[in-house]
Parts: sequence; structure tokens; C-alpha cells
Amino acid sequence: MEAVPNISEGRRADVIAEIIRRVRASAPQAKLLHADSNADANRTVLTLAGAPESVRQAAFALFQAAAELIDMRFQHGAHPRLGAVDVCPFVPVREMTLAEAARQACLLGEQVAKELHLPVYFYEANAASTERRNLAFIRRGEYESLPQKLPKLPPDLGPQQFDEQVARTGAGVIGARNFLLAFNVSLNTQDVSAAKEIASVLREKNGGLPAVKAIGWLMPGYQAAQVSFNLTDYRQTGLAQVFEACRKEAHKRGLEATGSELIGLAPEEAFLQAGRFYAPAETSAGTLIQTAVTRLGLNKIRPFEVRGRILEYRLQDLL
Repeated sequence: MEAVPNISEGRRADVIAEIIRRVRASAPQAKLLHADSNADANRTVLTLAGAPESVRQAAFALFQAAAELIDMRFQHGAHPRLGAVDVCPFVPVREMTLAEAARQACLLGEQVAKELHLPVYFYEANAASTERRNLAFIRRGEYESLPQKLPKLPPDLGPQQFDEQVARTGAGVIGARNFLLAFNVSLNTQDVSAAKEIASVLREKNGGLPAVKAIGWLMPGYQAAQVSFNLTDYRQTGLAQVFEACRKEAHKRGLEATGSELIGLAPEEAFLQAGRFYAPAETSAGTLIQTAVTRLGLNKIRPFEVRGRILEYRLQDLL
């Protein structure tokens, strides 16, 4: 099983390192495959994998460390967030069903709520209603909305009042889901309104691309506005389709897509799919992957090392 917890800290390297240290110490059999921090987003995305019980144990240690080391009363960044551990999805990877991953998510939620006095919302496969399947619905209004949200939209577990402890930690969202790709495209402008317009056009709920969520934000560290995508089913809409659609919308506004970045890891098939989009006659997996990296501009914003960003390769290396 894979866990992809997102913590609301991307600036203090010492805090991030201490959280990672505690996670590793809590469950050595749960391997840290990747850590991706961004100061402007003020967020770190970790990818853990291993036997389900070990991954769940590591995820609880992460919640515990984040609750101690991150004070949401002083946390701000470009990325939407609800708590110190904003969201923690469990993803079945091998010899495991989504229902089994959902059971592990339920156990984690129960432990977090009981032992850490933390409001827990279940989403995706663990959601109690159709609306709650959607992370954006639960997170609407972000951390600042919690004093009103907790009584009006009660968490599935944990406290329903915004007391001193909850003011510090915020709330957490936990659930099981299938693979999701977090993919950001940079524009040659710092006008965030353009990125927001493109995001609005391309997101599925507005009639855009299937299985695509999108927002626009400013990344001062890159001196660029970005369109930030979540691809909830890359087999329906893949990296290349999203990048080219974003590039087309940018052109309509006199702009260019200057590069992209993948947050966390992606399955090999997502890269092969993108490579085949650009080179349909190519059969070599290595060439297809490199074609995808080049044409998507994945090495334009930050260095991109293929071996470290494909899920199957990291599992081979570490498990």
C-alpha cells in the first residue's frame, strides 16, 4: 500500500526533517519513496509504501509529529489546506483492493481522532456521502473556516468544536483512493488571473477535461503563475493531454506554457502513455519515457531524475 500524506510545511527544513525522522523511526518497514517540498505552496508531499499495517503506523507517526511541530495559526501558503496534515490518502498498489485500503484508512482515522484529539473527515472511498468524496468540498474555506465548519459540517470523528488544540492542528482528511497525479504547468507570466482562467476552463466540473481538477496560483519562487492539476484518472486524461490543453489555452491569451512539474511519483504507464501521445510509432519504453519528460518540459522548472520519479522503479530500489 502507498500513502501520500500532504503536510502544511514547506519552508522550515528542520521541521520537515524531524517529521521524516520520526516517520522512519516509527515503522522502518514502511519506506519513504519520495519527499517533495515547495516553499511558496508551504507544503510537503511524502510518498510512503510497504505492508499496509506498517504504512498506517508510519502515517500515524506523521500525524503525531505534525500536530506537535506545525501550528496552523501561523501557517500560510499558496496551497489550500485544512490542517497540519492536510490530507492523507491510502492507495492500493499490489495484491490489495481499494476496499482493503479503505479499511486501513478507517483505522488510521479512529486512532488520530482518539489519541490526538484531531477532527477527521473521511473522503473518497471512505466518504459517508457523495459530497464528502470530494476533497475540495471538505476543504472549502480552508483552515480559517473551521470555527464555522466544525459545527455545520461535523467531522466524521473527533472534536466538533474549535478549541485551543484544534486551533493549533486544524483538521485532517483521510481516505482511500486510486492513483492521482499532481501536475503543475508554469506560464510565462506572473498574472495569476490567467492561470485561474485556464484552470476554470479545463477542470471537469466546468465541462473541461474528464477526471481533471485544476486551480491557478502564483509561485514567486519560479517567477511564474501556474495551473495546478490533479489528474484523478490518468487513463482517461493523461499528462500529455492536460499539458497540450493548457498550452492551447495559454496561446489564446498570448502566453506560453514554459514547463511542468510532477509532484511526488507516478506509475510508469503514465509516462509511457504521454510518450506514445508524442511518438506513436515508438516502441522502446526508455525512449517513450524520455520523450514524455522532454515534451512536457518536466526538466525545465526543476531537475527531473526519471529513476527517482517512477513508482515501480522506486519500489524495486527500496522494497
